[in-house]
Order: sequence, then structure tokens, then C-alpha cells
Amino acid sequence: MAISSIGIGSGLDVNSIISKLTDVEKQPLTTLKADAATIQAKVSAYGQVKSLISTFSDAAAKLTRDSAWNGLTIASTNTSAVNATVTGIASASTLSVGVQKLAQAQSTASAVVPTGTDLGGTLTIQLGTWNSGLTGFTPGLSSAVSITMTPGTTSLAAVASRINDANAGVTATVIKDASGERLMIRSKDTGEAAGFQIKAGSDASTGLAQLAFDPGTTATTTTRSQAGQNAQATINGVSVSSPTNSLTDTIPGLTIQLSQVTTSDALITASTDTATMKKNIQDFVDAYNAVSKFLGDATKYDSETKSAGLLQGDATALGLQNQLRAMLGSTTSGGTYKYLSDLGISIQRGGGLQVDSAKLDTALKTPENVKALFASDTGTLQTSGVAVKLKSFMTGLLALDGTLNTKTDSFDAATKRNTAEQDKVNARAALVEKRLKAQYTALDTQMASLTALSTYVNQQVTTWNNTKS
Repeated sequence: MAISSIGIGSGLDVNSIISKLTDVEKQPLTTLKADAATIQAKVSAYGQVKSLISTFSDAAAKLTRDSAWNGLTIASTNTSAVNATVTGIASASTLSVGVQKLAQAQSTASAVVPTGTDLGGTLTIQLGTWNSGLTGFTPGLSSAVSITMTPGTTSLAAVASRINDANAGVTATVIKDASGERLMIRSKDTGEAAGFQIKAGSDASTGLAQLAFDPGTTATTTTRSQAGQNAQATINGVSVSSPTNSLTDTIPGLTIQLSQVTTSDALITASTDTATMKKNIQDFVDAYNAVSKFLGDATKYDSETKSAGLLQGDATALGLQNQLRAMLGSTTSGGTYKYLSDLGISIQRGGGLQVDSAKLDTALKTPENVKALFASDTGTLQTSGVAVKLKSFMTGLLALDGTLNTKTDSFDAATKRNTAEQDKVNARAALVEKRLKAQYTALDTQMASLTALSTYVNQQVTTWNNTKS
């Protein structure tokens, strides 16, 4: 008779015995799993280090660029009339700006077009400049655009739509009131050279001809409601003209926006933007402090709690910490300021940086000297600016073959070795379990056979005794 369950033949709790013996074989897994958890924790820690270093690198890189030190703030004494924005490299200055005329677009309006008027025919639109009195028109560089309407067209809206689709440099709108419909046409751009002339073709009906605008040559009822006009202004007493209300090339690095005619000049003041410079420096300090605090916490040993940080004793982390501190405390050459401490930025106990705001404000009164401390590039890292040194160092750290990625690769390799060791332990335990099951199955078979034999003998002895009696 076959044994259906291990232990029935012997009466032993064989499954429990095998399980416990197998667990003994798996005991190394406890250490291996703990090691795996530690490795993953270190991988996560170095991921955080990379993120913090990347942020610090960006903050340092910003301080190496001219744009971080050339910033200006703009103030106007009449913001409703004149404003300015920095659009390039500009110098600190004060400008007196007066506005005599604002740029405007030419606009025309037709007479009322009676309902049902045949608007078939052709209109030709040409951009250009009208002279004073509308007695002469000088075509611009763009080609004339012809608008052709099918004879029998009676919709003024259809004419407006066709004009708008033609990309002729004008926009058309139908105005409707109690007296009827009229067509208003306006230049897309402002300025004298963005005026327009509209001629009716020889095949145009009387209705379509009403929409033409060609003073002196065509008898139409279309009138000019607004002339194309350039902006007229003075800057420090010098007259300037512009087809738009934005003076973009008049003052290098500045765009001056004209919004209103003035009765007295407005003062535009462009001054050095030390507030942004100070913020960029504070961002640099904050980014470093975040790196310093994380590395400090991760590598320290707390004697009171007798607990070590996750990276305590890690040579890479300790080396990184020391290198960053050394660069922050290093000197630069060729400038008024040699050390960060000269600006009021000092290294505190524990490695963090602290800013003396008042001292930094004083230093920023000569921003070119502060810039030299951070951004000077002497061609040699040892004597270049602090931000230049740090940017170069951290770029190397974050490179594909840099220290941080190499460290992560070593953790990946350790994880693979750990996984392989766990697989070996599990495989060895599985073999032990298989062998024990085979052995106990054989034992069960033997015990079952012996038990059956013993039962048979006892039965025979009992029978024999009963027979004898």
C-alpha cells in the first residue's frame, strides 16, 4: 500500500521537521536580504546626492554667465505713457522720453451699401505711403493683391471674408447699424508705410466701386477715418520716429513702449539689478547647504545613540564633502575679492554657508568685483572664480563616467552579486528539502512495513494463544 502523506508510516511530524531543517539551510538569506536592503538604501541616498549636486551645479553655472550680472531694473515716472523692458545687454542710464504722436494704422469706412447691391468684380489692394492731403501714393515693396467677386454677389460679409483670406495686409469688418451695412478696412500694421490704396477694376459694378479707396482718381464714397502714422518721440531731446509704438533699436538692449502722448517728459531709469544678483548668490548658498546637510547627516556617527549614518565611512561621500568645502574656501586671483568671506559668505561649524546680508549689499555696490570672484576664468581652475571651479568639478561628477554614476554602477553590481548569492542559497535549500523528503519517504515505507509485520505477528500470537487455550 502506497504512503499518501509523509509521516503516516512513522507517526512523525515529518513536514515540520523538513521545514525546520530547510530553514536552517536558508539562514544566510537573512543576512543577504539585510545587505540587499542596505544597498538599495545607499542607491537611494546617492540618487538624492546626484539630485542635490545637479541643483547646486545649476546654481553655480548661473553665476558664471554674464546674464547673471548684467541685469537691470527699469523705473518710469509715467508708466501710463512710457515704459521700457530689457531685451539685451544694456547699460545703466537715465532717459528723458517725450511722446508727441503714437503710431496708428490707416482705417477706411465705406458709405452704406444698400441691400441687394451687386458686388461682383475686382478690387486691388496695394500697401504703401500716402502723402499729405492724399494727393499722391507711393507703393510699398509688397505686391498688390487682387480680390475677385463673382458678379451677382450681394453679401458685404462675403467681400470682407474674401479680403481677410487674401492676406493683403489689411483686415475687413462689416459694420451694421440702423442705416445699413458699411465695410471698414484697417491696416494690420501701424505706421505711415502701412497705408493702403484700393482700386476698383474696370469690370466692377457701381456697388463694388463704392468700396474702393483711391482719392483723386476714383469717385467713391469710401473715406479715410484714420491715417497711417508713425510714432514721434524725443529721447534726451533727440527726435526719433518709429512705425510702431515700440522703440526696439533706438537704445541698445532696451525696448521702449509708448502708450500715451505726454505733455512733459517721462524719466526712464535703468539701474543695476542687485536684488536679482543677491538672490542668485543666495540660491547658490542654499543649494550648497542642502548638499552639505545631506552628506553631513549621512556620514556622521551619533555617539549618544550609538548610531551611524547610512554613508558613514563611505570614502566617496566623505571625499565629495571635503572637496566641496575646499573649493568654497579657495582663493581666486586678479580681483578685489579673494575669498567668499570677503563678501560676507562664511563657512559655519558643520560645513554650511551663512550670508551676512549687510556685507553682501556693500560688496554688490561694485557688482563687477563680485562677479570676478564667482565668474572669472583664468584658464586655470585653481585660480578661476569659485563658481567656475565648482561648475567644472560637478560637471565631472555628473558625467556618465563620473564619480556618482560609477558609484551607482558599483551598487548595481553589488545588487546582482547579492541576488546571485540568494539564488544559490535557495537552490541549496531546495536540494536539501528534496533529499530530506526522499529520505523520510523511504523511512515511512520501512516503518509502515515494520508496523504491518508487527501487527500481523501480534495477531498470530493472539490466535495461537486462543487456540492453545
